[in-house]
Amino acid sequence: MKATVYKSTGSWYTVKDETGNWHNARIKGIFKIDDITSTNPIAVGDTVEIETEDKIENTAIITEIRPRRNYINRQSPRHKHQHHIIAANLEQSFLVATLKEPRTSQGFIDRFLIASEMYHVQPSIIFNKADLYKKKEQDKFELWSEMYGSIGYEIFRVSVKENTGIDALKAKIQGKTTLFSGHSGVGKSSLLNAILPDLQIRTHDVSEWSGKGMHTTTFAEMYDLPGGGRIIDTPGMREFGLVDISKQELSHYFPEMRARLNDCQFNNCLHINEPGCAVKEAVIEGDIAEDRYVSYATILDSIEEKNY
Repeated sequence: MKATVYKSTGSWYTVKDETGNWHNARIKGIFKIDDITSTNPIAVGDTVEIETEDKIENTAIITEIRPRRNYINRQSPRHKHQHHIIAANLEQSFLVATLKEPRTSQGFIDRFLIASEMYHVQPSIIFNKADLYKKKEQDKFELWSEMYGSIGYEIFRVSVKENTGIDALKAKIQGKTTLFSGHSGVGKSSLLNAILPDLQIRTHDVSEWSGKGMHTTTFAEMYDLPGGGRIIDTPGMREFGLVDISKQELSHYFPEMRARLNDCQFNNCLHINEPGCAVKEAVIEGDIAEDRYVSYATILDSIEEKNY
C-alpha cells in the first residue's frame, strides 16, 4: 500500500496511507537510495510502500521508497562528511529570516538559496518580525529586498504580532508542498501557527508512543493544509552546510551569474582571477550586487575540491 511520510523520530516514521489512515512504521532492512549516503534514509515527504504489521497498534513495515521528484540536502550537523535530507518531493521552499533578534546572515540566506536551486525547488524569503524594525533594519530590508527580488526571488515582509503579510503567505502555499526553514529564534513556530491555527491539534491526532526517548528535534514534520497543500516544518538550524557541490558548479546556482557564464573567456572560469570574466565585469558595472559576489567568493573558498 502506498503512503506518505509525515514525521520521523529516527527509527520510527509516522505515515499516512492512500486511504487516509495513519500508521507508525519502521524500515525493513537497509535502504540505499540513488547512491545517497545520508544520516536519514527516509525523509519527510517521501512516498513509500508499506505492509500492515499490527492493525490494533496501527504499525506497519516500510518495504520500498518510491523515486523522489526532488529533495533538499545539507551537511549533517553531527557528521561533516555525511548528508542529511531535510525533506523530499517539494514544490517550493521558504526561508524564514530575521534582521533583528536574531540577525540572519547573508551567508546563511545564500546557502539556503543555493541548496534550493541545486535540487530544483523554488525558494522564497520571509523577513519575519517586521514589527521590530527601526531605520537600520528597514534600510537593510529594502536593500536585500531589492537585491534578491531583482534576481527572481519572491520576498515577504511579515509580522505575526501585527498580523501583516500572513494572508499573502497563505495564498502562496495553498495547494503546494512547502518547506519552511530558518535559524532558531526567527519565530517560525509562531508564524506557522498563524498560518495554520490548528497545528497543535493536528500534532495530537497522531500516536506518540513510538517517539518516547527519541531526539525528535533533528527531523522535519509535515502538516496538511485545509483546502489542499502541505507545509513541512523543520527544526531551527545553526548553520547550513552545502553538500554535493564542486567549485565549478557553484556559479550555476547564482541566477545573476548563470545568465552570464557563456560570456566568460574560459569555460572553466571560477570568476576570481581569470581574464575576460563576464561575471566580474557585471559586478564592476553594478549589474551583479557586490555583496552577492563576495558571498559567492566566500562559499567558493569553503568548498573542499578534493571531495570531487
